[in-house]
Amino acid sequence: MSSLSNVAELPVTDRRELVDYLASGARPRADWRIGTEHEKFGFRNDDLRPPTFDGERGIEALLEGLVRFGWTPVQEHGRTIALTRDGASVTLEPAGQLELSGAPLESIHDTCRETNGHLAEVKTVANELGLGFIGMGFQPKWRRDEMPWMPKGRYKIMRAYMPKRGDLGLDMMTRTCTVQVNLDFASEADMVKKFRVSLAMQPIATALFADSPFTEGKPNGFLSYRSHIWTDTDPDRTGMLDFVFEDGFGFERYTDYLLDVPMYFAYRNGEYLDASGKSFRKFMDGKLDVLPGTLPTLRDWSDHMTTAFPEVRLKKYLEMRGADSGPWNRICALPAFWVGLLYDDASLDAAWDLVKDFSREERHALRDGVPRHALKLPARLGNTKATVRELAIEALKISSAGLQRRARRNRSGSDESVFLDPLIESAEANQTPAERKLALYEGPWAGDIDRVFAEFAY
Repeated sequence: MSSLSNVAELPVTDRRELVDYLASGARPRADWRIGTEHEKFGFRNDDLRPPTFDGERGIEALLEGLVRFGWTPVQEHGRTIALTRDGASVTLEPAGQLELSGAPLESIHDTCRETNGHLAEVKTVANELGLGFIGMGFQPKWRRDEMPWMPKGRYKIMRAYMPKRGDLGLDMMTRTCTVQVNLDFASEADMVKKFRVSLAMQPIATALFADSPFTEGKPNGFLSYRSHIWTDTDPDRTGMLDFVFEDGFGFERYTDYLLDVPMYFAYRNGEYLDASGKSFRKFMDGKLDVLPGTLPTLRDWSDHMTTAFPEVRLKKYLEMRGADSGPWNRICALPAFWVGLLYDDASLDAAWDLVKDFSREERHALRDGVPRHALKLPARLGNTKATVRELAIEALKISSAGLQRRARRNRSGSDESVFLDPLIESAEANQTPAERKLALYEGPWAGDIDRVFAEFAY
């Protein structure tokens, strides 16, 4: 999870350099870290509308208010669009969803302290501005045309391009929030195994974290509508990446995949140049028409890697991308789930045994079915008919054992497995966060979606 060096500005002349860039992420186990990201929706306390970028109560004012806590502003065209501090950053999604990209940390205890500190800082400033924040997978109340847009160059390009490739891409940009974790690998072989396990198990995480059952104030028929949105965003850059399970998969094959993902932009001299739909392969040949005769740099390659959106994404580390955002204890639960599965050898083997004989059709059936049915989706556990709930319970047992073997303890003596408790509770009750909110909506809330902001704000 390291930053780019000056080498990143040199022209890339050979595909091998792109492969080597991915491979350079490999690091010994002692250096493995945990990078957690989470997004949240802001709202104005008086009318529940999402805050605009500008204005006394806008998102820029919030960012500038956070500077008092030691954050350094990042500006684009003289406007504050992000913050950095000690390896972490606060950034904006297209409609002002506020994202913490956490620093690379050693344990889930560290991650939870970071999350709690960030939410306390945000709450301090938000209270002064009359704002609140909520973690869910999809904006529960406002229409797409009621969402603001942040003044970031790359988003302007994506906004114009998205409708050409799918019907829900603009909803993905403006009305979704996620929680993700970024994890390391030791070698190419280790990357391949972790990629296969996490990709096959990503629907289990989607089910456990399903928390987006409302659209424009009413139930939408899904439990993770955010996950469904990705199925109609852009087929060139989303999905389950079947080639990951094929013999011979490695850094080279993923590089070829990325080379075939159409570009969005190139960044030069502080400006985003519209390269939407164009070929990075042509860029490699100096034939990108918006930069004629120019070769890409590793910084261009790093930027391009962020424009692919599969369920699991490889950069210099692996990103788990299947979960809806949610309340603070689930922000900590997501990295705990994946660290327990992927950072312990016995757990990684057991997790692979759970999913290794899934067919392509079964993997896709899970991916396509969990947005609507979550834990109740029919599945297979070994040779036995089951539901995703049974798969999730087994996965949680494997993860918990892995975290216990890691034995990273807090001052009270608790290991990291305590962060799985909200997931275990959901799986045992066979009830997702989405289903709990639906029960409230249909019961005590009497169909009043505004109650979600009052009862589930951070």
